[in-house]
Amino acid sequence: MRWPWRRAASGAQLIVSWSGQTLAYVVAAGSGRDFTVKRAGVEIQGSDTMEEFVRRLTALGLKGRAAHVMLKPEQYQVLQIEAPSVPPEELRSAARYQVKEMVDAHLDDLTMDVLRVGDGEGRAASQMFVVAANNSFVRDVMGLSEAMHWDVRVIDVQDMAQRNLQTLLEPARATGALLLSGGRQALLTISAAGELFYSRRLDLPEGFMGMTWTAAAAPEPAAVDTYTPVEEYVPDYAGGGSYSPNFSTTGADSAPAEQGDIDRAQRLLVEVQRSIDLWERTWTQWPLAGFQVFAGERSAELAEWLSRDTGQNVSALEVASSFAGWDTVAEADRPLCLPLLGILLRGDA
Repeated sequence: MRWPWRRAASGAQLIVSWSGQTLAYVVAAGSGRDFTVKRAGVEIQGSDTMEEFVRRLTALGLKGRAAHVMLKPEQYQVLQIEAPSVPPEELRSAARYQVKEMVDAHLDDLTMDVLRVGDGEGRAASQMFVVAANNSFVRDVMGLSEAMHWDVRVIDVQDMAQRNLQTLLEPARATGALLLSGGRQALLTISAAGELFYSRRLDLPEGFMGMTWTAAAAPEPAAVDTYTPVEEYVPDYAGGGSYSPNFSTTGADSAPAEQGDIDRAQRLLVEVQRSIDLWERTWTQWPLAGFQVFAGERSAELAEWLSRDTGQNVSALEVASSFAGWDTVAEADRPLCLPLLGILLRGDA
């Protein structure tokens, strides 16, 4: 996706996002699909003036570089609509009219671009995505870019960066990706044949990353002595108890606060399953080969939970084998920096 404010290209490779006074950045060398992360991190402006913040970023060696900007999900909307029956050169203006009741700002306050859904074949041929970015966010990004003397080559969005990451290892198959990169939303995408078919934001309860998501597995029962007489057998389903297929329970000893966390976290599982069900009904020609997830240090835990309760092949998203130097990035900075790696895979980074 190429935006109207794209500038001329130049040498160094810097990928940034700038939202809520928080800058995430990746400096990388390489091309194609072979990159080495030289530096990556997160800087928060806080109480600094812009001049003080710029001096801090300059000390990190970030000033005067060619830059690629990635907008974060809270800075734009992605809307899926029926493609207007108009000539290609009229798609943008037709799409603006079509989404005017769907966007959360006046049309004059938005910059929009359009892109096809999936591979443009079959059912996908009648669908298109409209990306609508609020001009105030764009001006904010470009204001920092001017102060840092960045040569902004392109502005892209996280949905497309996430598509690039999830199709890195499985480009020809349909795969899902779920990234929790801070804030109150997770981004779920499903791609096939290297193209984005489905994108959805999932709301997270406040404090989700610190919650207990599932109950601890019950301990294995002790081996039964086959010669011990049993007076009465009572099946598990007897009585008035209830059964939840979504997570195991540990009985009355579970702390109420922990159970409350589990109940609230369960909403994410429900929404992921709804997306999977919708995909399987809509795109029958593209069976899901699996899901990749990222939740920082809890990625493996999230993968295990979703794998067990959705029946999908879910694994933690691993990028270290494709991006040398990623292991040197601070664990706390990875949630905000990881999506930026997908911008490197655009093909013109």
